[in-house]
Amino acid sequence: MYRIAEFFLVSENRYSADFLGRGLEGNPLEAYMNVKIPRRATSGSAGYDFVTPFDLELKPGESKEIPTGIRVKMQEGWVFMIYPRSGLGYKYHTVLANTVGIIDSDYYYADNEGHIIIKMINESTEGKTLSLKAGDRFAQGVFTQYGVTMHDNESEQRKGGFGSTSKV
Repeated sequence: MYRIAEFFLVSENRYSADFLGRGLEGNPLEAYMNVKIPRRATSGSAGYDFVTPFDLELKPGESKEIPTGIRVKMQEGWVFMIYPRSGLGYKYHTVLANTVGIIDSDYYYADNEGHIIIKMINESTEGKTLSLKAGDRFAQGVFTQYGVTMHDNESEQRKGGFGSTSKV
């Protein structure tokens, strides 16, 4: 097992801006106080569980962006991959809007403080509404080592936040 990363909270100002910018109901400062550093449930768990910092309801066909208040600093050569928790996917058919969230090692230094924001979709065909309380686990992230090709010499640096590498 490699110790290659550390989680941090984004600033209160960053969290408030991202909370309000998504049209969420409630008090962003209250939600920020509920932000928890992701952790593994057991010593054998690969995934670090994310909890929602506020109550939310996701009706069939609905999607919501969840500002987690978390950023991750990791060694180069690693990526943090985010998935929905398998139980929620199985029971409610919840998915991530981008299927798998890819957090690159340089995202920590992005303009948005590397704030991890997770967009969930309820694709239930059985009419099931997903209700989560603040503190409920809803997603998990797994660190994965990756390689590059022999002739890769990419030198561009990240300039922006979410989705910015397509704008380099």
